[in-house]
Amino acid sequence: MSPQEAQKILDEADLLCSAEKSALAVRRVAAEITARLADANPLVLAVMGGAVVFTGQLLPQLAFPLDFDYLHVTRYGDVTTGGQLAWIVEPRTPVADRVVLVVDDILDEGVTMAEIARRLRAQGATDVLSAVFADKNLGHGKPIAADFVGVHLPNRYVFGYGMDVRGAWRNLPAVYAVKGL
Repeated sequence: MSPQEAQKILDEADLLCSAEKSALAVRRVAAEITARLADANPLVLAVMGGAVVFTGQLLPQLAFPLDFDYLHVTRYGDVTTGGQLAWIVEPRTPVADRVVLVVDDILDEGVTMAEIARRLRAQGATDVLSAVFADKNLGHGKPIAADFVGVHLPNRYVFGYGMDVRGAWRNLPAVYAVKGL
């Protein structure tokens, strides 16, 4: 996508969650995680690449010991609808006998997060919790619910705060919905 096409998408988009509301949501989630995991010495796993923004804002607000690593798994690639799950990078840090907190940008259909949790439990994690910046309201059940949620969003094609539209705009401090989608 050209820079002009990306700018047009942003110019026509609907603002769903301002930068200020996003920052407040991260602060609230950090407090909830701290209350639950401060004594657990958890392994925090960021799901690349969408979780980069949320994780980068969240980690400095977790004032307790933790280990950090990442994984890269996707169902989307450069398309807008989910497909076959692909594991690109597994965590290097062993998860056996650990409390694991998986951090991601959005809980959409929930298939990816459910598979991540299943795999981490199979590798011996004692508990697998999830924190997502956004939970999309699909109007039906999902195979997994996030333990910590920053904001709830309508069932629209969203971007910003780690979520992209055709590869662009992950870097926005707010969340937008593509016009008409």
